[in-house]
Amino acid sequence: MSATHEVFNQVPPLVDYDAAEFAPILEALQREGAHDALEEVHRVGRMAGSEEAQKWGDLAEEHPPVLRTHDRYGHRIDEVDYDPAYHQLMSTAVELGLHGAPWTDPNPHSHLIRAAKLAVWGQVDAGHQCPISMTYAVVPALRHNPELSAQYEPLLATRTYDPKLRAPLTKPGLIAGMSMTEKQGGSDVRAGTTRAVPQADGSYVLTGHKWFTSAPMSDIFLVLAQTESGLSCFFLPRVLPDDTLNRMHLQRLKDKLGNHSNASSEVEYDEAVAWMVGEEGRGVPTIIEMVNMTRLDCTIGTSIGMRAGTAQATHHAVHRSAFGKHLVDQPLMRNVLADLAVESEASTTVAMWLAALTDRATSGDEQAIALRRISLAVSKYFVCKRGPIHAAEALECLGGNGYVEESRMPRLYREAPLLSVWEGSGNVAALDTLRAIAKQPESLQVFFEELDRSAGADAELDTAVARVKAHFADMDSLEHRARTIVGDMALALQGSLLVRFGHPAVADAFTSTRLAGNWGSVFGTLPTGIDTAAIIDRATPKVSS
Repeated sequence: MSATHEVFNQVPPLVDYDAAEFAPILEALQREGAHDALEEVHRVGRMAGSEEAQKWGDLAEEHPPVLRTHDRYGHRIDEVDYDPAYHQLMSTAVELGLHGAPWTDPNPHSHLIRAAKLAVWGQVDAGHQCPISMTYAVVPALRHNPELSAQYEPLLATRTYDPKLRAPLTKPGLIAGMSMTEKQGGSDVRAGTTRAVPQADGSYVLTGHKWFTSAPMSDIFLVLAQTESGLSCFFLPRVLPDDTLNRMHLQRLKDKLGNHSNASSEVEYDEAVAWMVGEEGRGVPTIIEMVNMTRLDCTIGTSIGMRAGTAQATHHAVHRSAFGKHLVDQPLMRNVLADLAVESEASTTVAMWLAALTDRATSGDEQAIALRRISLAVSKYFVCKRGPIHAAEALECLGGNGYVEESRMPRLYREAPLLSVWEGSGNVAALDTLRAIAKQPESLQVFFEELDRSAGADAELDTAVARVKAHFADMDSLEHRARTIVGDMALALQGSLLVRFGHPAVADAFTSTRLAGNWGSVFGTLPTGIDTAAIIDRATPKVSS
């Protein structure tokens, strides 16, 4: 019998490499003076690039969580069962300090270092990043109740993962979530109808229905509910101090487009016990502290997806041959790969810059606080909008091989739209930028000052900055033009950062296309004269043979 299935011209798996070998991440650490973190980030990179860790991601994706509302005797238990691989992912992320650890770390670069490690480890699996991100983000909001913060913040920062449902203060470490959206409101959280009734002991009982609550096995939640004074924020433990289950009933798990390893649920609160956080009637300003930090992670998360897609595409092109030579040597494929890499570098650069800005903001730098507020909304809107089209093009670079599940590219593609939806879809994020400017006009001036740091360095960037400033000459139609305005703000910010800090070839490609308009409507339309070799070399994973 003749051999008809001899396999050749196929690409070796992208495994056993250092996923941290990505210039924008390493350059950000060096630029900010966080040199001491480089060894740790590379350790995380080798873990993320290992075959074992990637298998954990595969198993968690292939075996999604399962809801068990009752035990065999009919008792309500409201538990979610996960594949053991999910717990491995969570345990590793907590040990790496990707959750609440930066808030108690005295290192002045703790948020940047955490972002760098997340950008590397996140390439293994996206789903478990949701509870990790919420645990990171809950801390500044929880501080609006100093007594609760003093009790629970240390446990949100410990590097011990304990998935069992127990009274929070009896556990070695905690995971946090939040519960805001309801059927009738969606992003309009003020339309929520969940009611909170005060009790004699200072607690409240909450009754209502939440349409989308991710990671329902978390230990504590921030929940929005209505009181006599309006929408307020509450701290709700999954298990009460007497070790009985709180009356938070899981109705079903969502059957989602992606994010399969993470459980997202509908929740019924039936007089669940909770404690107020922040001022009564000021629930949105209180929980927005948490939302803003998860917006940072939305930007980081999209940059993770772009990096993973670009890495797979360049790796494939280096090893796959067609029409007599390797794909990476084909001029049009080089155009596509370089274009994907430019987008990936721009997104990662702004994500790391936002994390470094968070370090300065949390240290009390007023200018950094104002700049971060507006830049988070701008970047969350634009970067996350770019995720799906980038994932689609990266998948296409692998052809049919990219369309099958084993390539992990379909998982990347399904995941891409989530981060644009999470914490406010496109319109919400764009309008929130305008609201931030209206409430804090000085934030726009600080933003302009940041862009002006690169004045004179690139003619196309100067023109783009002038265009952004001109948008605000007509204040009457801002809302109608919000997407255009915020998109241009995001592009100018990315361009400014790349011109100041990025590789010259990447900065030149970005400004001559995204800012100058010498670019088509799809990836792979870079003009001639771009140094694609330098760009592709920076993007290609370095796998030892």
